This record gives sequence, structure tokens and C-alpha cells, in this order.
Amino acid sequence: MASLRNIKDRINSIKNTQKITKAMKMVAAAKVKKAENAVKSSRPFTFELYKMFCWAYKQTLKDKCEKIKTEHSIDNYSALLTEREIKTVGIVIISSNKGLAGAYCANIVRCALNLIKKFKNEGKNVKVYLVGQKAVPAIKNAKSRLDFEIEKTYINILDGINSSSAYTIATDLADDYIKGEIDSIELVTTRYKNMMTYTAENWQLLPVVADSERIKEFRNKELDEELKINNQEGHIEPLSEFLPNLQTVLSKIVPMFITNVIFQALLEAQASELASRMTAMGAATNNAAEMITSLTVEYNKARQGKITQEITEIISGVGALK
Repeated sequence: MASLRNIKDRINSIKNTQKITKAMKMVAAAKVKKAENAVKSSRPFTFELYKMFCWAYKQTLKDKCEKIKTEHSIDNYSALLTEREIKTVGIVIISSNKGLAGAYCANIVRCALNLIKKFKNEGKNVKVYLVGQKAVPAIKNAKSRLDFEIEKTYINILDGINSSSAYTIATDLADDYIKGEIDSIELVTTRYKNMMTYTAENWQLLPVVADSERIKEFRNKELDEELKINNQEGHIEPLSEFLPNLQTVLSKIVPMFITNVIFQALLEAQASELASRMTAMGAATNNAAEMITSLTVEYNKARQGKITQEITEIISGVGALK
């Protein structure tokens, strides 16, 4: 049995750890509500933007858009909407900069590596864009084994998520897409559902897929029902007119669409990370309380045993003197 001092030191150490985990839980709980509100408030805009984009995209399939030259690659909607043979896949992996969030980063890495294996089995090359530093060691360890490239790493973007952060990633992806360095873009993030539920999944960004069964991040009953009606035989689509013309509308909506999908993915990941940290720190705090209770019982037993032993020794000594 451990000495009384050792048990007491362990209890004090666990109490100090419990204070830290409790404080981290409270901080995460305060932040996750704000992050949850940001996610929920941005989803309606993302959904409406997606519907508008699909509407314009269908017109590009009917009316071929002329090739254009732009100063920035992300504004070159004609090149971004042009499908080609997929030889190299660009995968954006959104993790976190901080740990102590349970299995959050492990789930992200697992989802990303499964996706990389899938494309490698199909004979495609893979280039990875890492957002957040926590996934960097695991992805680097798998690099030589799965034979893929780490193209860029974004560390500071998660410190303050905004549209500018998303635009930075979007412009880099658009540059590589138009240069032909990548032929498709996938996002690996976590889909936030509630405080207790969030799942790692991948979203296909380019080439564009206007199908509710494949665009998971925008799926809901309204969209599924609308696309189901539109795909029925004999359905007559309403006449649409783009002012001043389709090209002008696309030049504005395509960069906005790509940037907004990345922005939505960052918000979903942030809310999921905070919720995971809050849950993990809550569990750690409860476990610490159980350990303290168990060690306190052990300490009391040891103390009682020591007192009993001292009394026995005193009685034995008194008996020897008689």
C-alpha cells in the first residue's frame, strides 16, 4: 500500500488537474454557443447561394460560356466550371490548432486517410492542403506510406475565422486548379449537428456536382424535394433571365460560392472542435472527481490502519512493562 504522503500528493495533483479541466470546459462551453450560432446563421445563406449557383450552372450547360482572362484565378469561372479528366485530387483537411478535444483530430485524420487511400487505389495522385497544426504530424507520418504530397499548410487561419480566411484558401486552390496541378477539390471537415453530435465527412467542391445525393453539406428535405421535382419527366423549368448577362452573374457568383463553401466548412469544424473539447473536458473533470473519491477512501483506510498499528504497539509495550 502506498504511503500516506504519496496518496495525499496524488490527491492534490488530481485536484489541480481537475481545476484546469473544469476551467477548459467552461471556456469551451462559452465559446461553443457562439460558434453554434455562427454555423446556424450561415447555413441559410449557404443553401440559398447553392440553389442560385445551381440555377446559373445549369445555364452554362445549355449555353457554352466563352473562355475569359482574369487577373485572379478565382474569378475565371469558365476555367473553374470546365470539367476534365481527374488525374490529381486536391484534398483540404481542416483540423485544429489545439488539443484536448477528445477524438476530434483522430476522426478527421482517419476520414482524410481513408479518402486518400480511395483515390490512390483508383490510380490518382493526391495533393494535401492542411488547415490547423494538430493533424500535421499524423499526415506527415502517412505521407511516405500512402505516397502523396503536402502542398500547403495553413496554421493561423483558425485563430480568427472569417471570409478573408476562406478567400485565402479559395484563391490558392483556384490557382492550382487552373494551372492544372489539381483536377478536383475535396474538403475534409466535421459536420456539426448539436453539442453531442458531429461527424467527419468530405465535401466535393470542384468539379461542381449539382446533385443532392452527393452534396452532403447542403442536403435537407427542401433541397431533396426540389431536385426530385425538377428531375421528373415533363417538368417545365421556369424561364430565367440574367442581367446584364450570364457571364457577369457567373463572374460574381462562382468566386462567392467557392469561398462560402470553404467558410462554411471552417465554421462547422470550429463548432465541432469546441463541442468535442467541452465534452472531453467534462468527462475528464468527472473522472478526476471519481479518482479523488477513490484515493480519499484509500487514504482514510491507510490512515486508520496506521493508527490501529500504533495503538497495538503501545498496548504491546505497556504489556511488556508489567
